[in-house]
Amino acid sequence: MSDSPRPTKITDEELIAYLDGELDDASCRRIEQSLMSDPELRRRLQELERSWELLDHLEMPSSDERLTRSTLEMVAVEAAREIEQYSSTRGPRTWLRWLLGLAGLVAVGALGVALGWWWAPDPDRQLLEDLPLLENLDCYRQIDDFQFLEALHQRGLFQEDWPPEG
Repeated sequence: MSDSPRPTKITDEELIAYLDGELDDASCRRIEQSLMSDPELRRRLQELERSWELLDHLEMPSSDERLTRSTLEMVAVEAAREIEQYSSTRGPRTWLRWLLGLAGLVAVGALGVALGWWWAPDPDRQLLEDLPLLENLDCYRQIDDFQFLEALHQRGLFQEDWPPEG
């Protein structure tokens, strides 16, 4: 027996890849070295080459119109199903988002109005408090001093429970 390593077995798949130019440089060199020393491998490669050449001479099958139509129909049905599934899962969520957004806007608006009424001074409030004075302003202008008004107040001539309830 000799000490030289035995060549590795080369498969038909590797030979086909070699014929198609799909192998890297190292694999191509390995196959070419094996081809130089192995006549059986050369014969297998020639058979594969002839088989590929014969395939080129065969007539290409034409696609059947029914097959094309049924394939397109299947694609259309699947697309419609996906759209329906997407819209059915998306619809309630979209409406819920719009509804929550609208409710949030209404709540923020109501809060803004309430804070405005609470913080902003009401210009009519002071006018209502001063209404008894304004109703009798002509009479009060005729009074010369404040002590006369104080005496009228002590006698109970002014209404204490203003504004009147009713």
